[in-house]
Amino acid sequence: MDRRNFLKTTGAVVAATALPPTILSCRKEDSSVPVNYSTELLVAGGGPAGVCAALAAARMGIRTMIIDSGNCLGGMATKGLVGPFMTCYDSTGEQMIIKGIFGEIVDRLVEKGWALHPEGIRAQTPYSAWIKEGHDHVTPFEPEGLKYLLDVMMAEAGVKVLYHASFLSPVMKGDTITGATVFTKEGIQQINARIVIDATGDGDVAFRAGVPCEMGSVERGGKIQPTSLFFRINNVDSACLEADVNKHLPEFRRVNNVSYRALHWNVAQAEANGEWDIDRKSVNIFKSVKDDEWVVNSTRIKDIDSTRSESLTSGEIEGRRQIQVLMNFFHKYVAGCENATLTGSAATLGIRESRHVKGEYVLKAEDLLEGVVPDDSILLASNSVDVHGGGASANSSVYKTINARWYGVPYRCLVPLGVENLLLAGRNLSATSDAAGAVRVMPPAMAMGHAAGVAAALCLKGGASPRSIDPSDVRKALAAQGAFLDM
Repeated sequence: MDRRNFLKTTGAVVAATALPPTILSCRKEDSSVPVNYSTELLVAGGGPAGVCAALAAARMGIRTMIIDSGNCLGGMATKGLVGPFMTCYDSTGEQMIIKGIFGEIVDRLVEKGWALHPEGIRAQTPYSAWIKEGHDHVTPFEPEGLKYLLDVMMAEAGVKVLYHASFLSPVMKGDTITGATVFTKEGIQQINARIVIDATGDGDVAFRAGVPCEMGSVERGGKIQPTSLFFRINNVDSACLEADVNKHLPEFRRVNNVSYRALHWNVAQAEANGEWDIDRKSVNIFKSVKDDEWVVNSTRIKDIDSTRSESLTSGEIEGRRQIQVLMNFFHKYVAGCENATLTGSAATLGIRESRHVKGEYVLKAEDLLEGVVPDDSILLASNSVDVHGGGASANSSVYKTINARWYGVPYRCLVPLGVENLLLAGRNLSATSDAAGAVRVMPPAMAMGHAAGVAAALCLKGGASPRSIDPSDVRKALAAQGAFLDM
């Protein structure tokens, strides 16, 4: 195919899908919804935060159920193919500070040969995409191994898992949530629960329960960070690729908030030849567990609202188009990738931002940058503020490293306003857009889930509500379970 026609041809795929859809209702006009399940704790969403919440509560003797619309647990880490786990160390790179259930999952993956421990993975190496800031001690892992491990861990803890169950609406008694209706293969069903944890990422439970939310960045006029569709490649001559990148390391730079990092010299060539139309000037490519396998985070899909199915659909179609652009790029321009094989693209878009749920406290970027550790902190982290598309151009970003060893995320960020017996966990926590841009990544999200699960268990055991429980009790229980809180 002619080079200049390549992008034009792949673009036609997107245009061909832009037809007005016909929507046929499958709703059964019946006001009665059967109560099919009753549990003490319901975790809505089986992503990184949700799995840790469910494990934590079940291990404390709480009857726990977790639902997910897909066919596996792990969310972005499995269905989304997002990898590696970002740093779980302090800003000096000396101490692992996100531990607890996250640390246990990493250890068990390493034991099976499905991950490399972060203690040996340093910044500016192939495993960190040769990136320095914020990428020290990342954790490469195999998503298929993680899928299996999470099934095993749920069975060990006695968690009731229900796949192919999409959250529809909360069941409310006044301002108290008492369960949820879900859509399953059998139809609409009801799950009664004493406490619900919203680990949906988009804050679907909180939003539909009436908790105030903000969409995107208020400071940037509601702008939402771009999404990515991750994919993995293998059959790469890694020695050849690494030698080429190492040769160009002195050319890495950041200009007007635009990063020129790995393979930017190849991107410039492809762009000049009309074979690159992605809003990036370099390629984030992370070496994985197997020597010839790499994770690619370089698609960039703008203006996607993950709370709307039509928007998600267009984003996923565009993401697959961009993957073909990237595969053409690897084959034609990148040393060691001439015979690279696309092993799989993510089953879902990597969503960086959507709703920010309002809680008892709104986490701010200044809190993180200055290393503020509130008394009710339920996790410590050092992850940098990373807002994709936050600069003046589409391929720019706002990236700020913190000025301390770590910062704390307060328990109050997990307690939503106005609704009782509901907790938040993951990127839908109460935070500004910039602050969420730091703690949305998987290790902090998993620590939030761990904390939410512990808080729910203590509430159920002691007859308290999430809003009235003493955060110091949550912190003590977390520390006893291996979480690092510098107590």
